[in-house]
Parts: sequence; C-alpha cells; structure tokens
Amino acid sequence: MDTRLNLSYMPAVATRFDNLGVGFAPYLQPPPDGVIRWTVGEPGFQTPEPVISTAVSELLDGKTKYTRGQGSPALCEAVAHHLMKTSNISVSPENVLITPGAKQALLYSYMTVLNPGDEAILLSPSWASYEPMISIIGGVPVNVPVNRKNFHPDIDAIRSSITDRTRMIMVNSPCNPTGAVYTREEIEEIVSIAIENDLWIISDEIYSRLIWNGGEHVSPATVEGGKERTIVISGWSKTWAMTGMRVGFLAGPQQAVRAAVKCQANSASHIPTFMMEAARVALDCDDHVEQFSDAYRHRRNLMVQGLEDIPGLRIVNPEGAFYLFIDVTGTGMSDVQFADGALKAGVQLIPASLITGGEGFIRVSYAASEEDIKEGISRLRSWLL
Repeated sequence: MDTRLNLSYMPAVATRFDNLGVGFAPYLQPPPDGVIRWTVGEPGFQTPEPVISTAVSELLDGKTKYTRGQGSPALCEAVAHHLMKTSNISVSPENVLITPGAKQALLYSYMTVLNPGDEAILLSPSWASYEPMISIIGGVPVNVPVNRKNFHPDIDAIRSSITDRTRMIMVNSPCNPTGAVYTREEIEEIVSIAIENDLWIISDEIYSRLIWNGGEHVSPATVEGGKERTIVISGWSKTWAMTGMRVGFLAGPQQAVRAAVKCQANSASHIPTFMMEAARVALDCDDHVEQFSDAYRHRRNLMVQGLEDIPGLRIVNPEGAFYLFIDVTGTGMSDVQFADGALKAGVQLIPASLITGGEGFIRVSYAASEEDIKEGISRLRSWLL
C-alpha cells in the first residue's frame, strides 16, 4: 500500500465564493503605456498638506500602538460635528465608528442588519461591491431597476419588490456609477417604505459634498422616522483625496453601532493610530474641498461637452459624484464591444454590464486630469466619427 502523501491535493474553499463577482476589477488594472485611463474613481489631486504633515508628526510622536478601537474620542466627536455641519445629521460621538475605509463600514453594516437569507434591496445599477458584499455574508441582493431616463429611483418598483424576507434598502446619493442625486421627495418616499415595512436603510454618502446640479444632499437620517433606522456610511477617500489612507466611518442608531463595533473588534481592531488625528485635521480643510469641487465641476463640463455631440452616445448630465454613465447602444455595439474598441483607440473605459442592470452603458470617471480628458475625447472622436 502506497502511504505517500498526495501533495497535489488541496481542500476546497467555501462555496460562497463560487459565483461571487469582482465587479469592475478586470477593467481597473493599469492599462498599457500611452492609454488614457478614465476608469478609476480616485481624485486626481494630492492629499491636503495639513493631513500629510499631521500623519508624519503623529508617527514621529510614537502613535504606532494599539488604541481605542472605535476611534479616538476627538475624531468621533469631529465626525459627529461634521455630519451636523454638512448634512444636518444629528448623531452622538458615541454612535460613530471609525473604520478602515468606507468599504469596511459597508461590510460591518450588512453584517449588522442581515441574517442569512434576508433580502437587501439595491437600486440598480449600483456600485459594484454592494452585491458581492451582501452575498458573501449570506444575504440575498434584490436588484430593483431605477428610471433609465435619469437614473432616479422607481418608487413603485421598490414597493412591489418588498417581501416578508426584505430587511434593508441600500441608498447611494450621489450615486456611483450613475451620478444621480436623489430628490428630497424621493428620499422621503424611501424612508416611508422603510417605516411601513420595518426596514433598515444603509445610506452610502461618500460623495455627499460633490453635487453639481444646484440640488441638495438629503440623507435618510434627516427625514422624519429615518434616523432610527438609517446607518450612514462615508469616509475621507473621495472628498479629501485620501484613497490609499483607508479611513471611513459609519454612524447610526446605538444598537447598530454597538454591533458594528463588535465586528471591528474581532477583525480589524482599528484604523492606524497615527491616522486618527490626521483624519480629524482633514475635516477642517474646507478650502481644499472647495478647490477640488471647482476642478471636478470644470472637468465634468469638459467631458460632457466633448462627448455629447458624438453620434450614438446618450449622456444624462451627472448631478453629483465624478462619473458619466453613458448609453452606447446607439452605436450598435454592446458595452463590452465599445470598451474593447475604445481601448484599441487608446482610452480605457468600464463596460457596465459587469454589474447588474448596467447592460448597454459604460462608466467613465472625470476625476482624470484635464489633459487626459481632452486627449481621451480626441481619441474617441477619431475612432467614432
């Protein structure tokens, strides 16, 4: 009898990963040299200098040890003040959790409100990571299509999607990938549905300070009856150009935050200690936020004006965030064919059929530099005209 070990055999991984997607990841890889990159949702600016200098100072001061897992009291208090100042959200500092990026805050929130088999409503097309995150913890994503003309919620469709297994509604306004900013009336309707059916609302507000249509950011947490059932998610990545620093937060009802604190205590512990004071300082860098916003607004106009007269492209003016969600069906190509053709023309785009409800659309980011926007438009025009 041969007792030698079969070293080529490996045990199987958990089946939850078998059909789990990775969203836009295949098209977010750096393109070949010379290709214009319109894919990554990352601010094209340097992190504000006060943030950098504070992080360095904290490192030199020895802030490299374990600390309060929920986040420093000063930072939690600053976030609570920031939410009231910018969004009229009233929350106690004790009900704020600082997380390693907004993505981690989202995952904690899903873990907090969903049991295996619970349904979560997504307004589709939605950000690429929501659906896999919900699936990985055993939740059931329910994609409810938005209005295709302006990408705003279809309230009747949301109501008709409710079942006895529905547990939460996901809201993202301003929206990635569509750029839609939901109206106060739409948010009030969503809160009303949540109240009627005893649902949680997870509100991803990472782009709340990037609004271009003269509208207002309305958080479900500010609508009557919404505060008691809304977990607000945000972070520093987009507004202060701090994507690689991985700092986010969640805020909401006490019982939800307490559960999320347990998630963090048993996983990430806390964000880097030296980043806590740096993140607090960032909240006071309003002059940088205004400069970034002015640049985004200008780049948005450049991209819209440069693309809207190309035959076959239907563009809905983005109301917020820094993305265009473009209908390319008029070109006779699928979104994948369009993205592959654009890459050959020297422009990297994202085909939106990689996410549920995105078929026939491409997503582009105008967080790119002005030079890359102008050159990319020129290359697409040469290819399509």
